Amino acid sequence: MKVAILTDSNSGITQKQGEEAGIYVIPMPFMMGDETYYEDISLTRKEFYEKLKGGIDISTSQPSPADIMDFWNRLLEEYDEVVHIPMSSGLSSSCHTAMMLAEDYEGKVFVVNNQRISVTLRQSVLEAKKMADAGMSGQDIRKKLEDTKMDSSIYITLDTLEYLKKGGRITPAAALLGSFLRIKPVLTIQGEKLDAFAKARTMKQAKTMMIMAAKKDMEERFKDPEGVHTCIAVAHSENEAAALEFKQELEELFPKTGEIYVDHLSLSVSCHIGPGALAIACTKRLDL
Repeated sequence: MKVAILTDSNSGITQKQGEEAGIYVIPMPFMMGDETYYEDISLTRKEFYEKLKGGIDISTSQPSPADIMDFWNRLLEEYDEVVHIPMSSGLSSSCHTAMMLAEDYEGKVFVVNNQRISVTLRQSVLEAKKMADAGMSGQDIRKKLEDTKMDSSIYITLDTLEYLKKGGRITPAAALLGSFLRIKPVLTIQGEKLDAFAKARTMKQAKTMMIMAAKKDMEERFKDPEGVHTCIAVAHSENEAAALEFKQELEELFPKTGEIYVDHLSLSVSCHIGPGALAIACTKRLDL
């Protein structure tokens, strides 16, 4: 049985990377003014940040049902089944839309709701590809990914509160007070939503908070205190120098975890938190 693995660009997997890995990637649409742009197709990361910093209103959208079904139909000409792994259902309605559409595909399309985004979604997609290559069915791959959906965390610290204010996630007064006090909020994504986690006064303090939170997850939730069975990644929004420095710190703290992956946060997340953010992600490796 041939099983195709499909995700969206919220995974951080580019069209080129997907092509090289045998993974298919649906580009996420962004609305800017009256125009619709597609990530990594008609919108580069550089262009996105230029427009974001320029004050242009950017809103996220989801792929149209017609685009999703066209993609599935093309894949089913070559494959027996499709495993579709979209971004977390708590962060976008695209997952629920895909699940409803899949009901008409007579058990040939399996939509995975495993609450991942960005580098943690990327990890799920890569593991799904390994399972497909090993001969697992679409149904079994979906079950494996959904059974382990809570074995992952992301902690993010922001450089500015401006974009949370702009998106209505905090009040203008709170943003002004936070900026005046130089507060660096630490947010978390564990499961469905982007939530407040802690407040720091410096980037150093914020990084310490994120590291301690990740260590606690590895010890208590993953039962892997040394990170031997955990994938650790660093993600950022136009903050590469800080991300590489953070990676080096984490390599010293977790020498047994293996290569620490560094990538940009997905544009759908960056749209709401702005440039300059820094994140740590930890995901328990699947026992394949």
